Amino acid sequence: MTWMIYGANGYTGRLVADLAVDRGERPVLAGRDPAKVAGLAVPRGLPYRVFDLADPDAVAEALRGVEVVAHCAGPFSATSAPMVEGCLRAGAHYLDITGEIDVFEAVFARHEQARRAGVVLLPGAGFDVVPTDCLAAMVAAELPTATHLDLAFHATGGVSGGTLKSALEGAAVGGRARVDGAVRSVPLAWRRREVPFPSGSRRVASLPWGDVSTAYRSTGIPNITTFAHLPGLDRVGPRSSRLSELVMRSHVVQRLGRAMVSAVVRGPARVTRSRSWVEVYAEATDSEGRSVSAALIGPDTYDLTADSVLRAVSALRCEPPAPGAHTPSTAFGADFVRRLHGVRIIEPARR
Repeated sequence: MTWMIYGANGYTGRLVADLAVDRGERPVLAGRDPAKVAGLAVPRGLPYRVFDLADPDAVAEALRGVEVVAHCAGPFSATSAPMVEGCLRAGAHYLDITGEIDVFEAVFARHEQARRAGVVLLPGAGFDVVPTDCLAAMVAAELPTATHLDLAFHATGGVSGGTLKSALEGAAVGGRARVDGAVRSVPLAWRRREVPFPSGSRRVASLPWGDVSTAYRSTGIPNITTFAHLPGLDRVGPRSSRLSELVMRSHVVQRLGRAMVSAVVRGPARVTRSRSWVEVYAEATDSEGRSVSAALIGPDTYDLTADSVLRAVSALRCEPPAPGAHTPSTAFGADFVRRLHGVRIIEPARR
């Protein structure tokens, strides 16, 4: 099977490529910079292709003969749509590693096109949002009457430049939550709570996360809030949230921020990732006060992402779901997360 990693010369794309080689895979490496793509592919003995997503015909030509594209080139707000279009035209399955709510919504809006084209569209095939989505599906299955869903994560280790650039872009939008079935704008950190992570209870605050989009499609639960344990986030108030949104909407601030990230941030080194981990918590509740919760602990988010992408590619080859737009759990089942290396599940518990 011929499959492609687009954005292979980026931080996460490189991790996916190296893990693929370690597992005996020979993906086609691709991107828009000839020197960077060749510099990655040639030493590894891998084929490569160079093309720019701004040229639809070039994308369609480059995807000829490719069965699955692992799209790792952010920011996905700019790159997802042209790659999805190219995959639909070429008949190639698409997956990416986005965590951006609007990107998920845009991809899901193309469900019927994908179904007619016989193509699977799978946004969020990495840490954004495989662990949270699968846990959400687990607790929802245990409590079919659930009306509210809280999802939270706590991660150690560093971040890549691509992640920071997406965060900069997201900061201009502010908070988001699913309220009565619709995605609503809310203040950043509008909710705070204690979460019993596997390593102990931690204070978390709400922030926009991809599950505001995906978990609704996976579970049908109409009210969804996503949380994180991040230094200082629980001290953000409505006034400071509005001020930060106004500042981050400035084109100058966005441009300077992206330039600074490109110049300074390289992503966590292997030794840092080896000492890092992520914890995820999911809790569903219903109108009668019943609740079901579950948690997991897993490896560094970037290592988890690389592993998840490769397993998703393999699943699309061996056990593809029905064509259309999917979340990880609707594509492969809630137990997909159990296949990932180093993930330990704390099984659903009723309260």
